[in-house]
Amino acid sequence: MRKLIAAINMTLDGYCDHTAINPDEEIHQHYADLLNNAGVILYGRVTYQLMEYWRTILENPTGDKATDEFAIAMDKIPKIVFSHTLQNVDWKSATLANKDIEATVLELKRQEGKDIFVGSPGLIVELMKLNLIDEYQLCIHPVIVGSGSPLFKNISEKMMLKLMKTKTFGSGAVIHYYEPTKQ
Repeated sequence: MRKLIAAINMTLDGYCDHTAINPDEEIHQHYADLLNNAGVILYGRVTYQLMEYWRTILENPTGDKATDEFAIAMDKIPKIVFSHTLQNVDWKSATLANKDIEATVLELKRQEGKDIFVGSPGLIVELMKLNLIDEYQLCIHPVIVGSGSPLFKNISEKMMLKLMKTKTFGSGAVIHYYEPTKQ
């Protein structure tokens, strides 16, 4: 059975704001490796549209090895997009979900293959409420922004997590690897 892993970058004060963080070469390489070893990634509309930025890097590489390799990895990984407003997606590696998130994830988890990743805040919360996430990889960047979109909003029940390990980057960002504990 495949694992569902929530992997996301956030600020020290808990906000998911891609403009507030400045991923360096080491972090780009980490996430390129992660995507290259994943089976599929799940996105909501907003995050999917943000990630389309990487298509421009494919067309006009930066010359920075890690950034360009991340763009290639992002292009290659199959993406399933959950949206109530998008009618189609034109990225070759992306498809619109044709079932609800619970049915889609349960079907994916039953299949053989590499792990499933989810990288959208709203989907992470929805899947958390459904108790479908097997692991959380929260990359905390050393920046405080004071406002924005918090990752864990609209949570009404406490969830206990067990820290499995951490990974520290030269920039001071730290990934915390957690798994839910049975209560």
